[in-house]
Amino acid sequence: MADKTLDTVLLLALPASGKSEVRRYLALLPAEECKRDFHMDPTVQLDDFPYVHMMRRTDDELEAMGKDRLFFKSGDKPFIDPLDWGTLIQLINEDYADLVTKNITEPKSAGLHLMERIDAAAVKVGLSARIGGLDEATRKAVADKLEKEAVEMLTEKHANYPDSLDGKTLVIEFARGGPQGSDMPIPGAFGYNYSVAQLAPEILEKASILYVWVTPEESRRKNDARTDPDDPGSILHHGVPIDVMLGDYGCDDMDWLEEQASQKGTITIKAHGKHYHLPIARFDNRVDKTSFIREDKDKWAPEDVKAMHDGMKSALDHLIDKV
Repeated sequence: MADKTLDTVLLLALPASGKSEVRRYLALLPAEECKRDFHMDPTVQLDDFPYVHMMRRTDDELEAMGKDRLFFKSGDKPFIDPLDWGTLIQLINEDYADLVTKNITEPKSAGLHLMERIDAAAVKVGLSARIGGLDEATRKAVADKLEKEAVEMLTEKHANYPDSLDGKTLVIEFARGGPQGSDMPIPGAFGYNYSVAQLAPEILEKASILYVWVTPEESRRKNDARTDPDDPGSILHHGVPIDVMLGDYGCDDMDWLEEQASQKGTITIKAHGKHYHLPIARFDNRVDKTSFIREDKDKWAPEDVKAMHDGMKSALDHLIDKV
């Protein structure tokens, strides 16, 4: 058991629950300590938030040009079509495939390339290629506005490729939920039941779940506390608008999925013509153990580090026993 490590960890929780702080902590932890205490090899990390940010940026540029928004009802409202939660997962699937093959893309325009990827991912979940429906001049104008950030995203993506995923633990982060007061199962394209099922079979075959457990009320409090309006694209400091917090993240379906699972200690996901039984463990962050990680490491208080580390170790000891 001492040598056993986790292959693929889905790091799931409501917004601002501490997922990104957990990722930062893992990235800064010495490899031998991470393996000994957390059963993880050096991590390779994927996240869908940068795509959410760029879809909002696309809409903002279109609106500034007097055009209709494509993805969000307004700058502080939810998706126009909730199927775009699946669009985001299809982009993660593509990022995973590119990790495996070390695919290097050198487009003439990183902005146009990103927009084409978003369209292609949307088509896979039953949506139209909305950006492709714009006239060429508008597409180019928006792409030019996105170019700097798109280049940075693509450069970071390529830099994230390991020589091999052998001897690595893949960590995939995303947040899902549904409207406050939703009945279970959450209908349509909301919740984890929908989005986890969109993951590629090769991810689901190896995946287990670390769920960062907070209440929706605590999620909203922490979201307010972390929000830096001057850094909307930041993984650690972005804020989610309150209408989105209530309309998309007012609850989630993880409790329901655990209750419905056909094997204890898992959630059961029906996808790709079969049932996947994904082991799950909870890192209890209902009393905040993670916000300090947003500070510079030399400011971390030892007692905060111990509480975080011990909580994570307990959860991951529990998880490795199920894998």
